[in-house]
Amino acid sequence: MARHDRRIRLPQHEADLLATAWQDDDPDHIRKRDLLQDIVTALVLTPARWGKGRGYLAGFWRRRRHDTTAAPVFARPPRARRSTGELIASTEITAGWHHSAGNDPPEYGYSATLTVAARTRSVPGSFPQLALGLVLDTPGKRIGENAITTLKPLPTLGLPAAFAVVDRAYTDQQPGHFAQPARELGYRLALDYKVDQRGVQGSAHGALLIDGSLACPLMPDRLAQATTGLDDTAIRTPSDELTALINAREPYLLRLKQSPNTNGTVRFQCPAAGTSPSLTCPRFDRLHQREPNRPTAIDLTDTRQRAAHPAAKPRVLPPQPDHKTGELPRICHQHTITVRKGDLGHLDKFRQDLPYLSPAWIGTYKSVRANTEGLNGRVKGHDLDLRDPKNRLAHGRVAQSLLTALLITVANDHFLDQWRHTHQPQDQAVTPADTPQTPAGTFDRTPPAGQSRPPPAP
Repeated sequence: MARHDRRIRLPQHEADLLATAWQDDDPDHIRKRDLLQDIVTALVLTPARWGKGRGYLAGFWRRRRHDTTAAPVFARPPRARRSTGELIASTEITAGWHHSAGNDPPEYGYSATLTVAARTRSVPGSFPQLALGLVLDTPGKRIGENAITTLKPLPTLGLPAAFAVVDRAYTDQQPGHFAQPARELGYRLALDYKVDQRGVQGSAHGALLIDGSLACPLMPDRLAQATTGLDDTAIRTPSDELTALINAREPYLLRLKQSPNTNGTVRFQCPAAGTSPSLTCPRFDRLHQREPNRPTAIDLTDTRQRAAHPAAKPRVLPPQPDHKTGELPRICHQHTITVRKGDLGHLDKFRQDLPYLSPAWIGTYKSVRANTEGLNGRVKGHDLDLRDPKNRLAHGRVAQSLLTALLITVANDHFLDQWRHTHQPQDQAVTPADTPQTPAGTFDRTPPAGQSRPPPAP
């Protein structure tokens, strides 16, 4: 990308000038960066394409988990010359300090953004745990954009898109860098938040944005502020009291009326509207002139009839006296509201598609996170250890990207092989007569005859 002698350490100001080639808008530099990424993507996806052609991804469920992990380099970090005090750069001019979320010390090198095919315990079927995308970049740079880069090639595999599960580093990205592009690709989001981001985050058309979900503006404050100020320990192991408060929020959440269109516009319905409201609201009845429900006889032994009766639903308590009609928010005047891409502004990065800490969120987020950490551990604990910079001694981001891609590709191939032997055992012994003859110098990837697997897709 930027040619220079990689055997010497340049003054920092010269190295910084060369490093700009990795982020400027020069057409030739963009072409080279795109070419490098295409090669990396092709390498990483090769085992996945092979596995899909053999039917190993038939049980694939639609979960993607994004994470960044350290790829340390053998080069030393920048330092000042003892004689002159001049700051000299590392031979890896675009490397930096990767800070992990835990208490581990920072590592000097690159950040590898990995997209992992993950599954939850509640989903039947099985498929191999694979890395489906890789981008190597300077730590802390283009976090959201790198995740989107790994998602864009996946439709070529024919794998469905549903949930993108990410940690707080991605939640903190500007909406245009991650959340909005991910939704445009067809993904729904499952997010986590920092301590100061939990609770009431903002509003749109009068509806409150509470932990990523739009809710009735008259939700009781005790429910709306249930997670405000809670630390990570309280969130990871919610108490019975917190669980009860989270469950009590559900009737107050706006319901999805219409999924996003091509412009990202979504329609939500007031929880007191419709033929099956989840709560009763005197304000809604007054504004929309809805007559009180007439008393009807119900079968008290019928669970569904009891749950559908208005007396069994939460009742919203507007202030007394209530605000004037012209002062009420739009969500109270209308049965539905339309939320467009820019209506929440920068707060759109917090919006997600599962109620935070609900059973559905926990079942998706925690299981997928465990899958991702498991893959990271396998990649770093493998014979080709991503954590050991001695396995990638060549200098330069191009060389480091290609070597890291080769490590992930080999790891994916091993994961596929291990999964095949565990989940697709041999039905019968393979005899020499059953083994197809292949020309010398070629490698036949066709599964043994005893497995009767389908041929690879063309």
